[in-house]
Amino acid sequence: MFSFLFLFLSLIFIPSDLFSSPRVFELKITKIEVQGAKRIEEETIRTYSGLKSGDVISAPKLDSALKSLFGTGLFADVSIEQAGSKIIVKVVENPVINRIEFEGNRQLDETSLRPELQLKPRIVYTRTKIQEDVERLINIYRRSGRFGVSIQPKVIKLSQNRVDLVFEIEEGELTKIRRIFFVGNRVYSSSDLRSVIQTKESAWYRFLTSDDNYDPDRLSYDRGLLRKFYIDKGYADFQIRSAIAELAPDKKSFFITFILDEGKRYKFGKILINSSIKGLLKDRLKQNLPISSGDVYSSALVDKSLTVLADLIKESGFAFVEVRPEIQRLSDSRVIDLTFNIIEGKKAYVERIEISGNTRTIDPVIRREVPLVEGDAFNINSLKSARRNIRGLGFFKSVDLQTKSGSSPDKTRVDIKVQEQSTGELSLGAGYSSSDGPIADVGIRERNLLGLGKDLSLNFRAGGESSQIDLKFTEPYFLDRKLSAGFDIFRTVKELGDASSFDRKSTGGALRIGYYLSDQLIQRWRYNLSFDDVTSVPASASLAVQQQKGRSSVSSISETLIYDTRDDKRAARNGLLASHSVSLAGLGGSVKYLKTEVDVTKFYPLTEKITGNLSGGGGVLLPFDGEARIIDRFFLGGRSLRGFQNYGVSPRDRASRDALGGEWFYNGSAQLEFPIGLPNEFDVKGKVFTDFGSVGKTDKNISVVDDHSSLRASAGFGISWMSPVGPFTIDFAKAFLKEDFDKTETIRFDFGTRF
Repeated sequence: MFSFLFLFLSLIFIPSDLFSSPRVFELKITKIEVQGAKRIEEETIRTYSGLKSGDVISAPKLDSALKSLFGTGLFADVSIEQAGSKIIVKVVENPVINRIEFEGNRQLDETSLRPELQLKPRIVYTRTKIQEDVERLINIYRRSGRFGVSIQPKVIKLSQNRVDLVFEIEEGELTKIRRIFFVGNRVYSSSDLRSVIQTKESAWYRFLTSDDNYDPDRLSYDRGLLRKFYIDKGYADFQIRSAIAELAPDKKSFFITFILDEGKRYKFGKILINSSIKGLLKDRLKQNLPISSGDVYSSALVDKSLTVLADLIKESGFAFVEVRPEIQRLSDSRVIDLTFNIIEGKKAYVERIEISGNTRTIDPVIRREVPLVEGDAFNINSLKSARRNIRGLGFFKSVDLQTKSGSSPDKTRVDIKVQEQSTGELSLGAGYSSSDGPIADVGIRERNLLGLGKDLSLNFRAGGESSQIDLKFTEPYFLDRKLSAGFDIFRTVKELGDASSFDRKSTGGALRIGYYLSDQLIQRWRYNLSFDDVTSVPASASLAVQQQKGRSSVSSISETLIYDTRDDKRAARNGLLASHSVSLAGLGGSVKYLKTEVDVTKFYPLTEKITGNLSGGGGVLLPFDGEARIIDRFFLGGRSLRGFQNYGVSPRDRASRDALGGEWFYNGSAQLEFPIGLPNEFDVKGKVFTDFGSVGKTDKNISVVDDHSSLRASAGFGISWMSPVGPFTIDFAKAFLKEDFDKTETIRFDFGTRF
């Protein structure tokens, strides 16, 4: 009973806090010991850990310290232990890289690979950085078209905690484009569209180009090319839904698929010019527009119209004017109404033009291509012309024009930044011609001589029947004006034994100057001085040839007008090319004559794929003193009259059959050019043609001559191929109007390349 009473009283009087949770005793760090440090100072490791003496020891704090030390990338292993109030930090330092090497890299050298690495000698090796470097190297190879590349890093341990790092590379083959598919195209075939884009399907003949290697940047560029193609053809709603590149399982090739929505084709509807500027003749502006209602819509024509309007307005004396196109698309009627709004722009003057980036090219070469000078009224269209002109020089890899605010609100600063590129060229050429036999040529050219914008070239050409060496110099801005002036020095040898029983050697030089009378009209003047030798004349040659044996000299001046409205200088489908030249010899020298020639070719786009052209020409030679030299007379044949040999159509000595040439000629041609069913990317075209012409009048007092002056004509077909190694053409022609003394040929071909 007493024991129970004592226990009861004890429970009543015991403090209540004895039944609560036990008290937590806070243990603080008294020492931080570092083990395993060799290169790194112990105090540095303590700082990285974030632990300090006096801190309360806790699991979260120790875990945070562990993460901080690993996060430095300096250690391969870290552990933290607690011994009472002492913390022991054990580290294993990452090794230091001694050197970095590459093995197996044959296509890309070290100068391309090493700059991409984060890791360098004497830098701490970490697994994270090495994986990042491997990814960088793989991306370099992928940009060069090798998606099958495999790279393995190999670590070789050395003494003193150092390592050598070796990247073992299996480059793999170039990842080609196996197929290119188009989905959703109804108007244009897949073959048509493959010829539009730059990316090409892999083929054996593409060994000189990388266009069949997969490149994601090129794929983005192709999207822009497709869009431009369709919009210029009138498909204003055109969209590319997606462009997908799929890597084949073997990682050796890609399949590319473009999914298209062509939309509807539009034509120009109403074309209006809206302006409230007094004195501006809207009717005159509209008459000069290159578009009219009913034409197929083209964004390129809209841009061209903007340029035409801006130039006309500027010529009318309105400096501060802007032209803004307003397009209204009428889907139901498939027309686009176009309004050119001419508004008064903000008055601004060019305060300063600054040029940078031109380390070699002097400032005036760039500045003269800018149709603005300090103090001129600022015009955005002039700025666009400046960009186009500077790019057209071919001296710069990139051209960036920006406008910035000047010292006052009405002043503008123009900054031109360029990046130069190589302008020197070394070219080697080889080929074969049915007229000249094997051909080889070597050329060296500098288009920006000493950074002065001058053009200097030296060319040597050797063929089976002719050879030539030519030195040319051109100053594009003679006397600081838009005058192209220069000189030529030449030496030419032609073996004409088969045609006219003599060889010709010419040595001389020329001075020339040319300028634009308008955007399409060029005028050129040339003074020529040459010394000609007629040699290797056999006793059996025509008396007319024998009498011209020896040396003669020509001092002549000539003028040429060229009118060119072709849409494409290389493969025209529309436009006109016409030229007229007059030469007067007798300003000294032993030869005196007046010579004039004219040539006209008109191109017609008959259908989307068929182009027709009609051409015609003629010439007259008027000798002032005696008979004209044979080397000055006219001959037809070869390219000028297919179906006949070079010099095949000409008055001819009846006994020796030597071609003597005539004092007048005319010729013409009608031709159709069309695809022959091969994919457009092959750039192979067929053609059918008929040629005609005649040559007449020569000296009949010297020898008996066949000179009927009758019409000759031929018809035929041919193939032209712009091959990867140069142009190739072959023509088959049959002369159906001819004279018995003419020399004909059935096949003519030309092949050549430059690289």
